[in-house]
Amino acid sequence: MDDEVLRCPKTEEDWKEVDARFSSRWNYHDCLVAVDGKHIAIKKPRNAGSYYYNYKGFHSIVLISVADATYKFLCMDVRAEGGASDGGTWSNSSLHDAVEDNRAGVPQPEPLPNEDHPVPYHFVVDDAFALRTWMMKPFSHRSQVLRERIYSYRLSRARRVVENAFGILSQRCHCFNTMMQQNPDTINLITMCACVLHNLILIRYPHAISEVDYEDPDTHDLIPGGWRTEQHLQELVPLTGHHTQKDAKDQL
Repeated sequence: MDDEVLRCPKTEEDWKEVDARFSSRWNYHDCLVAVDGKHIAIKKPRNAGSYYYNYKGFHSIVLISVADATYKFLCMDVRAEGGASDGGTWSNSSLHDAVEDNRAGVPQPEPLPNEDHPVPYHFVVDDAFALRTWMMKPFSHRSQVLRERIYSYRLSRARRVVENAFGILSQRCHCFNTMMQQNPDTINLITMCACVLHNLILIRYPHAISEVDYEDPDTHDLIPGGWRTEQHLQELVPLTGHHTQKDAKDQL
């Protein structure tokens, strides 16, 4: 059922539908998807050496995924071994290549609401990823002025959907909260099946969501979801080795 429930947008109209959900639900505009990655802990495969051994000290397979505003996965790459180079994990994914080569159908830049300066449509990520005009992340310095704090808050609020998508997945499929014993090919298949079932549940039962982050309605403080107590679905290895582009900085 992956073709039915796990569909990455391929046309401008499809991408704009995703953007409309981010705009209405998270008040963040010109946003296509939220991107993040996790290490899935696995038992060391036979004769693998350090091939799957990551910098956190365990063997893993890297799951990189993109999610929409409703916690559904749109596409994913679950083939990379935990010992892969930092820079190659995301940059070798098919979606990254499609966007870089202008094959993904990403819409042309459009002004934000009540503005007249065109802003590129973009993915939202955290500091683990390289800054691009089509891939934006919060300001990293501490001495942020008011407009920078507002921007970082709104972007982080939109980006958090992919973290919560992983959280929902791990809460429903407890195999991701343990060290998986199967061989890597089987684990890849299990992960893909779990993500398909995750989307199918959200499509049929859109209100069957629990344990996600939420905001205090009075203070707007983040209240962490219950899934964040799990330790085995780890953070993605920081993707170092890329240079921040001037055009992307200017876009901020």
